Amino acid sequence: MRSVDVKEIADAVAEMAKESNYFLGEDVKCAIQKRAQEEPWPVAKSVLEKIEENIGIAEEGVFPLCQDTGLACVFLEIGQDVHLTGGFVEDAVNEGVRRGYRDGYLRKSVVRDPLRRINTGDNTPAHIHYEIVPGDQVKITFAAKGFGSENMSRIKMLPPSAGAEGVMDFIVKTCEEAGANPCPPIVVGVGIGGTFDKAALMAKEALLIPFDRPNPDAFYAEMEEKLLRRINDLGIGPQGFGGETTALSVKIKTAPTHIAGLPVAVNINCHVSRHAERTL
Repeated sequence: MRSVDVKEIADAVAEMAKESNYFLGEDVKCAIQKRAQEEPWPVAKSVLEKIEENIGIAEEGVFPLCQDTGLACVFLEIGQDVHLTGGFVEDAVNEGVRRGYRDGYLRKSVVRDPLRRINTGDNTPAHIHYEIVPGDQVKITFAAKGFGSENMSRIKMLPPSAGAEGVMDFIVKTCEEAGANPCPPIVVGVGIGGTFDKAALMAKEALLIPFDRPNPDAFYAEMEEKLLRRINDLGIGPQGFGGETTALSVKIKTAPTHIAGLPVAVNINCHVSRHAERTL
């Protein structure tokens, strides 16, 4: 049994809140650069170049990549041989969010109640997902989720007879109806199977998969490639100005499901696909 003080978790979350909002991952930057070089439509190419410029300014001046610095989504993979000490882990995560958003001068975007709409003033509480895994380490993944893209996400309970084509049609339709609202080029996370809630969680987790990591299942790897082509063929383009770059990546996660169901969730992210990881 290994002990981990929850203060370490708070410190890590505070660091990741700032880091993820200032610095974009190399996989995302490389994808944007590649699409900017290949984009034939001058207006779209110009927009992608402006996005690259914005990324550089954020890195040099330590400014947020976007004014919407997101709702804090924290994924904790806790080894079953870990003993957490020093307080309640949920309090530690929220302390890290509170400190990171305060010290990083990041926008506070969380309201306490969805209808009465009173801002909490410190971007807490975070949305925390827990998973018990083998081992004696704690892996923390922090994702700052903006809501221009979150609002365009969808879930549908398809009949099993819809098959792969029905699944792909729903995903493409979701991206088409989103249009310019999620600040394309977008990143598309897909969850297929499980239950209503499991599909939605998998779709969000799929957004955390590195662009250059192929799906281990060849069937779904091919589906990801087909979906990326179909979404880019929509012609929405960067920021909705047209072109061949509507999406940067499509990633799929799956789970076993009931014989009577085919849940499909699509979680859209803007090109500012922000997340960071730490292992304690």
